[in-house]
Amino acid sequence: VQLQAFGGGLVQAGGSLRLSCAASVRTFSSWAMDWFRQAPGKEREFVAAINWSGASTYYADSVRGRFTISRDNAKNTMYLQMNSLRPEDTAVYYCAGPPYGGWLNPNPDNYQFWGQGTLVTVSS
Repeated sequence: VQLQAFGGGLVQAGGSLRLSCAASVRTFSSWAMDWFRQAPGKEREFVAAINWSGASTYYADSVRGRFTISRDNAKNTMYLQMNSLRPEDTAVYYCAGPPYGGWLNPNPDNYQFWGQGTLVTVSS
């Protein structure tokens, strides 16, 4: 199983980026998936979750209203559209899935597979 996250880069505050997470597994369409991030010197934190169909989503308070998680099961790909970016959004962003237990599981210890991470840097 391979999860590959890409799309990070350098952007000015107020700008936008779209991250993608491509999965090399046929069962992707049955997996809940999440985005996490880890800033320098900080612990990995939950960003957003999406259930297997895309019908249900959930966001951390810090990104709700600015970020949108989505997926295209036909392409085995998940996305994170990030708008109104802030310097505090600077981090390595990781995709992960599926969670052990229910689809909404913000504990990073409870995920079976992780992507390699993609760096997002927001300048002020």
